[in-house]
Amino acid sequence: MNTQLSTSVVQPDLFSPVQIGSYTLKNRIVMAPLTRMRADENNIPTNMSRIYYQQRATAGLIITEGTQISPQGAGYPNTPGIYNHDQVKAWRQITDSVHAQGGRIFLQLWHVGRVSYPGIQLNDEPPVAPSAIKAEGDYVKPRALEPAEIDDIIYDYWRASENAFAAGFDGVEVHAANGYLIDQFLRDSTNKRTDQYGGSYKNRARFLFEVLHAVISVWGSERVGLRLSPTNPFNSISDSNPEELFEYIVERLNPLDLAYLHIVEGGLLSPDTTEKEPLFDPRTLRNIYDGPYMANNGYSKGSAKKAIKNDSADLVSFGDLFISNPDLPERFLRNAPLNKTDLDSRYGGNEKGYIDYPSLNLALA
Repeated sequence: MNTQLSTSVVQPDLFSPVQIGSYTLKNRIVMAPLTRMRADENNIPTNMSRIYYQQRATAGLIITEGTQISPQGAGYPNTPGIYNHDQVKAWRQITDSVHAQGGRIFLQLWHVGRVSYPGIQLNDEPPVAPSAIKAEGDYVKPRALEPAEIDDIIYDYWRASENAFAAGFDGVEVHAANGYLIDQFLRDSTNKRTDQYGGSYKNRARFLFEVLHAVISVWGSERVGLRLSPTNPFNSISDSNPEELFEYIVERLNPLDLAYLHIVEGGLLSPDTTEKEPLFDPRTLRNIYDGPYMANNGYSKGSAKKAIKNDSADLVSFGDLFISNPDLPERFLRNAPLNKTDLDSRYGGNEKGYIDYPSLNLALA
């Protein structure tokens, strides 16, 4: 007698395992990179940071706060670096603590470009950028990078990648979002160069891909992620045709087989229209990208669950919710109440608002 076997496809949800590159993550709830400004005066992570990340190790993946690849890459005080031995040693204690809890952690590689100050830069020098165009607000006019200096910064990304490997990370994320250096190269509002790094959107994307290739040479593509924010105007960034630019970028990413693509889906409105109509919806990039797609834009449990169910994302990263809920996956699983974030302690300070938020077990005790 013939027996016909039927199989059913299990619908993935936030708590389903997911494969990114070399790793099978235990859930699809990712801790987004969050600037907290708790490093010491030498940009070395402290023991508070070790506790902070260890507390959040139940995330499927932790992506660290932006970590500058060089002293030049810094934009704010007390943000960590990954360019010297003491920083590597401190990060190693953090990665060991996360791994001891069964977690995975990627380091976010960061260079802020023009979004810095002479007081932050070595010898009070002006910050650097693709072109000498000042950011809106309390910033100074940056200095345009010389071609040889661009090569030096690509080397800094390579060296920071080597240091991240030595520090025991599981991988790295290249920060190409939110109006920082790589994003400044991508956009025609901030890149007015006439050399091979400026002009057409293909040329403006050159720096991004040279950085990616340098990082991949250390880690392999399967342990490298990329963060983009196609329509986010943060740090007064914009482009006249973001749809064309980012569709080109994402199409070129496909052959690289990265661990994931991390898209900040916010900032949909054009700053130049009174009707406030969208420039384009960056969520459509999901349809172009072949690999794991990570969504970010103020998601709640409900909207994240819907995104996974509808296959509009493979993973969702959470920012603010992870600040105040170190055990966020457990709270989601139990439908438990969420702690509220103390906005006054988000940046800088001590343990308050950093490592003193109660876990669910403590809250119920």
